[in-house]
Amino acid sequence: MQTDIEIARAAKLRPIAHVADALGIPEDAVEPYGRYKAKIALPWLRAQEEKGKRGKLILVTAINPTPAGEGKTTTSVGLADALNRTGRKTVLCLREPSLGPCFGMKGGAAGGGFAQVAPMEDINLHFTGDFHAITSAHNLLAAMIDNHIHWGNALGIDVRRVMWRRVLDMNDRALRDVVQSIGGTANGFPRESGFDITVASEVMAILCLSEDLADMEARLGRIVVAYTRDRKPITARDLKADGAMAVLLAQAIQPNLVQTLEGNPAFVHGGPFANIAHGCNSVIATRAALSLGDYVVTEAGFGADLGAEKFFDIKCRQAGLSPEAVVIVATVRALKMNGGVAKADLGKEDVEAVRRGSVNLIRHIENVRQFGVPAVVAINHFVTDSDAELQVLREVAEAHGSQAILCRHWAEGGAGAVELAEAVAAIADMGAAQFAPIYDDDLSLFDKINTIATRIYRAEEAVADPSVRAQLDRWEAAGYGHLPVCLAKTQYSFSTDPALLGAPTGHVVPVREVRLAAGAGFVVAICGEIMTMPGLPKVPAAESIRIDADGVIEGLF
Repeated sequence: MQTDIEIARAAKLRPIAHVADALGIPEDAVEPYGRYKAKIALPWLRAQEEKGKRGKLILVTAINPTPAGEGKTTTSVGLADALNRTGRKTVLCLREPSLGPCFGMKGGAAGGGFAQVAPMEDINLHFTGDFHAITSAHNLLAAMIDNHIHWGNALGIDVRRVMWRRVLDMNDRALRDVVQSIGGTANGFPRESGFDITVASEVMAILCLSEDLADMEARLGRIVVAYTRDRKPITARDLKADGAMAVLLAQAIQPNLVQTLEGNPAFVHGGPFANIAHGCNSVIATRAALSLGDYVVTEAGFGADLGAEKFFDIKCRQAGLSPEAVVIVATVRALKMNGGVAKADLGKEDVEAVRRGSVNLIRHIENVRQFGVPAVVAINHFVTDSDAELQVLREVAEAHGSQAILCRHWAEGGAGAVELAEAVAAIADMGAAQFAPIYDDDLSLFDKINTIATRIYRAEEAVADPSVRAQLDRWEAAGYGHLPVCLAKTQYSFSTDPALLGAPTGHVVPVREVRLAAGAGFVVAICGEIMTMPGLPKVPAAESIRIDADGVIEGLF
């Protein structure tokens, strides 16, 4: 059996200029990065948006991830290829992979089998340099904070209340908490700080939520980086850092155009994680796709409790987007794990375990329905799936108002997802969606957190120390109460306990810390033991990645 990377290498890709031309993008709006990837000029894309064309937006999400795998990105690619196969002009919109998981737990993140975006190695590694630009802009601001303090601190920054940490696009637990500026007076004022992973940076969120370059610079200027002793906020604009940061991001904000293995167009742009950030690709890429295609397939990270909720409550709210349909990806293997089966035993038929584990799928179907968007279930096929197990999955989905469709896109490409494409297109064409976020802007910040905890996670309540509640009150008094909230929690469970699978109820969501992302336009609530700087696993994927004498990369899957 061929590996993902072997399949990707064997594919005959179209020159990126041909992919762009098929979308109607002229040569002078295409900035090539080699033969098979390019950035598209923002002025041309804005002109297309102003023509008023708007395709139908389809979100691909999933059940809670397990080590068994669900294949959400793979399904997104397969669905886009299948829609194009059926004569529907479709554009795919995905996030860029982070180097952290590429060298850590999961390897690459460009799809799998015959449902991939390409060039796979480029996309999974440095790509067009967007993440490096985001890292540089973020850390420039950090350097300017410490430099301002070193040269007299005219703004009166309280060094105990510097909120802006540094970032790095790598899993490195040793950097979570650090003491900086030691070694003498020439190195600044010592203080405690730390690093987050780049995908958790507010700069990443800003790039992904901005409408254009001017909007991005304005958002960068609104970043709150520190407070004075009397708790006056200090912003990036106060430090005169916003202009230089925008310069570093001027290329990165342009969306990246690549292709699927079947030669269909894909925008791959931006990459916030959904467990510790808002989990969606850029607004610019999504709007560009909507102005160029009749259908747009996009995905949101991890399960629907995280990625889909943030897609609806943050991205759609800010960008004025209205999805027409949702695809919830599930596998028999993952449902068996939710039903209590060990990973080593997943190859054995266990119909009752599928039935027990289906409570996780049911919960996600019910949650998506709360947003007023119809959902269809995509069963990502594995060769170990039995007919009886698949039938249970179909029956469960249909009993809860969703059709479940078996998909073989991993093995067959777009041809293996045609039935899914027809079903999704039929739902989108009906226009039956009545999308609305699940909370209003004028609800208090903690009530927004509690709404997500109780309605989406099905907890009894969210709880927080008085100091956290007081911080939320201060932000509301400062005019930030209208912002949506971004809950950072484990992706493996509806609760904050990653070992609590299925569809738990009666649990409590503890809010450990809150962070204001004034530029991005939301408040982050860090729940349970979630870390904004991941660590490498005991055996990281990096141990198997190498390059041979001919320059061929091995082990990146």
